[in-house]
Amino acid sequence: MSKNKKSSLSEKLADVVIHGMQEKKGNEIVRLDMREVNGTLSDYFVICHADSNVQVNAIARSVEEEVYKAFGQDTWHKEGHGNGEWVLLDFVDVVVHIFKTATRDHYRIEDLWGDAQISTYQSA
Repeated sequence: MSKNKKSSLSEKLADVVIHGMQEKKGNEIVRLDMREVNGTLSDYFVICHADSNVQVNAIARSVEEEVYKAFGQDTWHKEGHGNGEWVLLDFVDVVVHIFKTATRDHYRIEDLWGDAQISTYQSA
């Protein structure tokens, strides 16, 4: 597969992830474009937060459902569904982080990737 085609597919995947977050009112949705950042394996990180553990898990389920509907693809790896503080969904080219608000404030992972291009999105 050509690099441009792969990049286009990962961008569409990131868009579907964002839609899944918006469906469940994810807060402060950001997409970090990691394609030009040295040493990264994924094309995009998509991050949001929610005010409760229940909402964190609902957003994660919504993202998984939207990606499956659009691409027939399950996550390659996922962590954190049990506690709802920080759910990670790894779709290989797109890595999704869904935080509880205080946890996002604590880890501030966007700051780790300051050289990535950042796009912000509103909840639906």
